[in-house]
Amino acid sequence: MAHILFLTLYYPPEKGAAASRISQYAEHLVQRGHKVTVLTTVPNYPSGVVPPEYRGRLLQEEMRSGVRVVRIWSYTSPNRGFVRRVLAHLSFGCLAPVLGGQAVGRPDLLIVESHPLFNAIAGRLLARWKGCPYIFTVSDLWPESAVQLGVLRNRLLIRLAEWLEWSSYERAALVWVLTEGIRDQLLRRGLAPEKIFFLTNGVDTGKFFPRPQSEARQQLGWQEPFTVLYAGTLGISHGLTTVLDAAEQLRSYPAIRIRLVGDGGAKPELLAEARRRGLENVIFMDPFPHEQVPLLLAAADACLIIMRKLPLFTGALPCKMYEALACGRPILLAVDGEARRLAEEAGAAIFVEPENPTALAQAILQLYQQPGLAQALSTRGRTLAEERFDYDQLSARLDAQIATLLSSSSPVIAPFSASKQPHQPEQDPDKLAVYR
Repeated sequence: MAHILFLTLYYPPEKGAAASRISQYAEHLVQRGHKVTVLTTVPNYPSGVVPPEYRGRLLQEEMRSGVRVVRIWSYTSPNRGFVRRVLAHLSFGCLAPVLGGQAVGRPDLLIVESHPLFNAIAGRLLARWKGCPYIFTVSDLWPESAVQLGVLRNRLLIRLAEWLEWSSYERAALVWVLTEGIRDQLLRRGLAPEKIFFLTNGVDTGKFFPRPQSEARQQLGWQEPFTVLYAGTLGISHGLTTVLDAAEQLRSYPAIRIRLVGDGGAKPELLAEARRRGLENVIFMDPFPHEQVPLLLAAADACLIIMRKLPLFTGALPCKMYEALACGRPILLAVDGEARRLAEEAGAAIFVEPENPTALAQAILQLYQQPGLAQALSTRGRTLAEERFDYDQLSARLDAQIATLLSSSSPVIAPFSASKQPHQPEQDPDKLAVYR
């Protein structure tokens, strides 16, 4: 079996989507007989605050569910403010090989997580040093996503990021894409089809499964008759002001409560705005440990999956959607494009136009007033998760791909070079994709 090294900025005990996905694949590969190491930094996402037990060391190691985790010091920043976040990302990309390169040993294969794109710096240096191929995982078409969100405007920085992005694709043994939208965009930009490996996120259906709602509510102390739950990052990508607008329209339904569980750059503004409007039907809660998320989902009557109305997000497949499906929770899906097609084909969600508070309020009322519809969505959602997104099945496909890659002739691992110009992204926004 192979020694596989994951390079990622995010890993448990952090609770974000990337940390959850990478840890699941890492642990499942261990279960399939591989030796797995993760090179990451100290936990700090999204607050930027490092827990006391992880402070004060340049290098530290731990074992988590059979995975050896090597953590290096890097600059940390809250998930708000573009410049500081870029510095944090760049810090890890530059320091990971220097501080952690010796400790990770000699892997047979390197899997480099992107976003953030600057992980490519560390990944390419390590692949060159260790003489091994690397798989470049693309969960976010950066810098295009930053451009569409309006946080990256400098033309020189955009050009440099585009060069780093495309040259990293070309030098990778495989480019692992998480959505069809990312795959289609890279194909249109000229990346060879044989270099692209499409494998979605997933869910551990043995941990995330339908549970009695009454027991979950009793444990959490929830009293309201009907709860709409959003659990995840409260960031600029999610358009959560729409939720406050919808809550304002639902004031006359005191039985309905909306709970926003999580942290992120947009949370302070959302809290202030909810107080200003006097929205007593909106409740903010701190993030839950990931192992308690199934309990949290079980207590909800509906789960909200929401992104902003941008072309960028028509290819998004939020990981919280898989967990809600597996737990048999009705989904209100305010994400257009790929996620909408997936859920509607399976009859597992109610689609809501993104950034349309009236449509969201009406969809919430529809589920509140039609328990039979909610039950049908629940049943079909669980079936979809079991049939298409269970991590056991997905990890088997990843394992087979790794075996094929390592049994073939070793690809050329080229150093950084500006000899090739980056392919320019086509201005066809419908297939731009991110994974959050």
